[in-house]
Amino acid sequence: MMRAVDAIMECLKAEGVDVVFGYPGGANLPTYDAFVDAGIRHILVRHEAGGGHAAEGYAKASGKVGVVFATSGPGATNIVTPLTDAMMDSVPLVAFTGQVRTELLGTDGFQEADTFGITMPIVKHSFVIQHPAEIPRVVHEAFHIARTGRPGPVLIDIPQDLSRAEIDYQPVEDVHLPGYQPTLDGNSKQIRLAAKALANARRPVLYAGGGVISAGASEELTELARSGNFPVTCTLMGLGAFPAPDKQWIGMLGMHGTRTANYAMDEADLIVAIGARFDDRITGKLSEFAPRAKFIHIDIDPAEISKNVPAHIPIVGDAKRILARLVGEYRALDPDASRLTGWWERIDHWRTTHPLSYDDTPDSEIKPQYLVEALYQATGGECILSSDVGQHQMWAAQYFHFNQPRRWINSGGLGTMGFGLPAAIGAAIAQPDIPSVLLTGDGSFQMNIQELGTAKQFDVPVKCVIMDNGYLGMVRQWQELFWDRRYSNVDMGSYPDWVKLAEAYGATGVLLTDKKTLVEDLRNALATPGPVVVDVKVTREANVYPMIAPGAAAREMVG
Repeated sequence: MMRAVDAIMECLKAEGVDVVFGYPGGANLPTYDAFVDAGIRHILVRHEAGGGHAAEGYAKASGKVGVVFATSGPGATNIVTPLTDAMMDSVPLVAFTGQVRTELLGTDGFQEADTFGITMPIVKHSFVIQHPAEIPRVVHEAFHIARTGRPGPVLIDIPQDLSRAEIDYQPVEDVHLPGYQPTLDGNSKQIRLAAKALANARRPVLYAGGGVISAGASEELTELARSGNFPVTCTLMGLGAFPAPDKQWIGMLGMHGTRTANYAMDEADLIVAIGARFDDRITGKLSEFAPRAKFIHIDIDPAEISKNVPAHIPIVGDAKRILARLVGEYRALDPDASRLTGWWERIDHWRTTHPLSYDDTPDSEIKPQYLVEALYQATGGECILSSDVGQHQMWAAQYFHFNQPRRWINSGGLGTMGFGLPAAIGAAIAQPDIPSVLLTGDGSFQMNIQELGTAKQFDVPVKCVIMDNGYLGMVRQWQELFWDRRYSNVDMGSYPDWVKLAEAYGATGVLLTDKKTLVEDLRNALATPGPVVVDVKVTREANVYPMIAPGAAAREMVG
């Protein structure tokens, strides 16, 4: 016999979990007592939202399931945003929340909240423990659901009295869920049809999303691209799935993607979407999206197939398996490689005519785009780069070249400010041998700045680079472009002395204002031991271009 909470620890270890993130409270005190003897590293965050985002960063950087613990009531509601974020970006996460004792359920007891009801729409699956003996099975089922199929967050809500009960613990050897059997192997006929369509296409584009990275299919994507000399574009979440820069890489697509990528999608006769969902930031005006193209859509989630764009050849299954078979089928057809000559000439014309560019200044003023370029030079691209949401995120996507997967950690679907710092901490813990760098904005950084305390306490050497323009930059940009410069509540006004604030947390603070020495100054800051905050003063009113305006078609890019 053992306590249910001790069984939870045994289950975590059986799942290969060696680190979790969390925050204790009254309803999960039994669980935290079990941590004392469990031998599992626990990272005490400063806010439950920070714990959820740190678990996301850990999962995104490692490919493993991230784990977060929170108490009942406000503890549980504080992880609603990370759970939603993980759901939108298909991040494998298991969240354990405490709940009031069973006799208090429904009485509006202290720190009671309907965690199950609140989170049901924003998780892949939820469990409410009703008997302590079911806890081991539920834990293993939660991990299985979180990491298989389309990954996502799973919640386990445990009443306090059940968590401290004694149970007859027996290891769970296998998980079998008859009602949950994700399709892994794509339909053979559909794969052959896809190969034939590729062999006949004269203006094809491979369009890769975050699902390629989730599936560990980057090598297979690259092999497919090489086998037919196909141009490749990636979504914001897919950056790193195909190495950049590369002669076949045409840049990110979508609202702030390259003209080359968006124009290629607009004129393509065949688009192969892999682990991507045709969201509004990609398509622009949906009725005018890629009007000349047929669509092959490969995705493990059948709900995404034809949801926004009708698929002519749908293939449900694991991208890694499907792409490997698609390469073989395509090569067997021995297609004429010269059919793409004109297409590449067209693409190269766009590249030459519309490169990513910005107006630099001859003086010491630091343009935000230059900051990203300098950061790339200072790191040599050898780091895990996390971001928050806004202008800095888009500039990073444009000017920082990601040549492998799981090196770009950001909030894509939900667009969560405050994601960056805890996610960068989680990434650093997941991959301690790779430098973890955060590029953030002065607005985003203040949303979860208290996690500097976490970084200091656990000696996480995260390097935080603030693109400091004193504005909520992306909101200001939209107010400039679409609201007649009626700037409403976007000037940050009085904001902290970042150097002093960093020092107050026991971190190192650095202020950088000179473009001429920026690269070397960044190198020095990145080489400084422990957590570092780098305040870089940049041009206040710079805009992210090019841009597809809301409701416009891709061919109507501005800037």
